[in-house]
Amino acid sequence: MTAQDWRPAAALETLALRARLLAEVREYFAAAGVMEVETPVLAVAPVTDVHLASLVTRVAGRGEFYLQTSPEYAMKRLLAAGAPDIYQIGRVFRDGERGAQHNPEFTLIEWYRRGFDLDALMRDCAQLLARLLGTRRKLDTPQYLTYREAVSEFAGVDALEATPAELRACVGRHSIDAPREAPEDRDFWLDLLMSTVVGPRLGAGRLCFLHDYPASQAALARLNPRDPRVARRFEIYLEGVELANGFHELTDASEQRARFERDLGERSRRGMPGVPLDERLLAALQHGLPDCSGVALGFDRVAMLAAGARRIEEVIAFPIERA
Repeated sequence: MTAQDWRPAAALETLALRARLLAEVREYFAAAGVMEVETPVLAVAPVTDVHLASLVTRVAGRGEFYLQTSPEYAMKRLLAAGAPDIYQIGRVFRDGERGAQHNPEFTLIEWYRRGFDLDALMRDCAQLLARLLGTRRKLDTPQYLTYREAVSEFAGVDALEATPAELRACVGRHSIDAPREAPEDRDFWLDLLMSTVVGPRLGAGRLCFLHDYPASQAALARLNPRDPRVARRFEIYLEGVELANGFHELTDASEQRARFERDLGERSRRGMPGVPLDERLLAALQHGLPDCSGVALGFDRVAMLAAGARRIEEVIAFPIERA
């Protein structure tokens, strides 16, 4: 510990900017008639996603609980119970994530709009981000690219048709270091290309909506009925920074259970710890989740772009090193 570690990492004027941005978020949703909600940070089940690691704690007399990586599951339970359009500004936690754009504890803005398809939700996101960023930096008209188009343009390979060997060769052509024992898994190589070659080149001077992800990366999104090779999922990029991840939400409980179980199988194959399934979420889906779309927006990264910051600790009062 240094003598200055008690001080906030971010300048006080930057913290004031965060407060103004959060006020504008609440004003936007209030005008749209979207209700603010709160859900627990602790839950008995975490996400099964192999790309996310949950922090675990114990509650006396109640056993093991997980700090949530997103309020998604609990918010969907509210929707299934009859809640209207809802949003939440909450603290979430992801283990092992620290870097220029990552802190293990961060602020997520998540919202769900009933009756919205993916296109309507992307327009909603564009309007909110234009309000938050448009007066603080020049933004051109948003760009909309399919995942396949972006990977073809910037990496030179077909994301839907290429074999693992072809994707590995593409990684090599871009001089990317890859593990020698890397799995022969298409999504591994696609993720590597997205994080190192494609993503950093998206959103130059404007929001880029990257949509229609491969079906194997659907997560909690429904598949596109016109092309089941892709899922109705999008991410938003600005200046190479990923800001948000949105879905036209899957409402089929049986399909969601099957996806969770495939995740558990992949976790086992990779030697990762098993986790319990969120049976309460599955019961809510069985009861009936209304047709809706939802998105999670990384607020700290929005604050970075609004402030012209290069690292996330420049916009957080006390990052993990000073927590």
